[in-house]
Amino acid sequence: MTISAKNHQSITKSSRNELFRFLPLFVIGIFILVVGILISTSIGMADVRFTHLIESFFIGELTKEHLIAQTIRLPRAIIACLIGASLAIAGAIMQAITRNPLASPQIFGINAGASFVVVASSIFLTGISPYSMVYFAFLGAALGGMLVYYLGSSGEGMTPVKLALAGISIHFFLSAITEGLIIFNEDTTEGILFWLAGSVDSTSWQDVRIISPWVLLGIIGSFLLASSINVLNLGDDVASSLGQNTGWIRVLSGLLVVILAGSSVSIAGPIGFVGLIVPHITRNLVGIDYRWILPFSALFGAILLIYADIVARFISFPYESPVGIVTALVGAPFFFYLIKRGRNLS
Repeated sequence: MTISAKNHQSITKSSRNELFRFLPLFVIGIFILVVGILISTSIGMADVRFTHLIESFFIGELTKEHLIAQTIRLPRAIIACLIGASLAIAGAIMQAITRNPLASPQIFGINAGASFVVVASSIFLTGISPYSMVYFAFLGAALGGMLVYYLGSSGEGMTPVKLALAGISIHFFLSAITEGLIIFNEDTTEGILFWLAGSVDSTSWQDVRIISPWVLLGIIGSFLLASSINVLNLGDDVASSLGQNTGWIRVLSGLLVVILAGSSVSIAGPIGFVGLIVPHITRNLVGIDYRWILPFSALFGAILLIYADIVARFISFPYESPVGIVTALVGAPFFFYLIKRGRNLS
């Protein structure tokens, strides 16, 4: 038996062992997610039994409860799952390619860039269809990311803390401009402030149709790139010696982040901290292999956002609160903890 055959056999055996080791965690995660979806479709200003949702797909005449479950609650739950998964994977990819534990779409200004361009386009370019808005979000996400990279790499080179500070600066700068645009155009920006806080309220099946292709593209692309990200984490010199084009890996990874974060912001606004918290939790549970980190990040991100949305409904009940409030309450202390733990990163 050749050495390459032995290595292949060893890798196959290791992957099989990991599959059996992580299968219980995956099953538990799916169960928790399904329970969250059931709760999400059942509670709110009007309580609806889950049986109403099932019945609504099979009976001819729909009652008020059937309509609420099918046209309001279910798409909202699906959107929460899709966006939670997207932001979590985007954060995991960013932390990998920058080797920065503080990286996330919010901290690095990507969410703020997408929000800025979406708000500006809705003010100055009237009549834009919701399907077109996602492209403006992509443009803004790329703009925010490039500004952060430019500032973070200037001077004496890039460090994790310097990159994080550049990201926070760009985040606040673009957020201030966005809020200024809203204040000076109140007549055309009604309801945007609620969206700007991060909200899956008032989402519909149209939003599901808009975001689903992009989320699936981003998730599948990230899974295909997972092995290359693993090699990149060994260091650029090692990755290059193994035949990897590190520049292209980073470009493709950045493109996936723009797709995942931009599509999420276009629908639900800049929901923060999901991309920061979830990858750290996932690494503690499954290790450092991105072939497992990315799918489990998607699962845990969906779980986090579906339950955060449930909690958000009761903060000022019977009125709705943005889900971004809940993720910020959880994420801000976690961010401070990472800063305290990682002072030696600079």
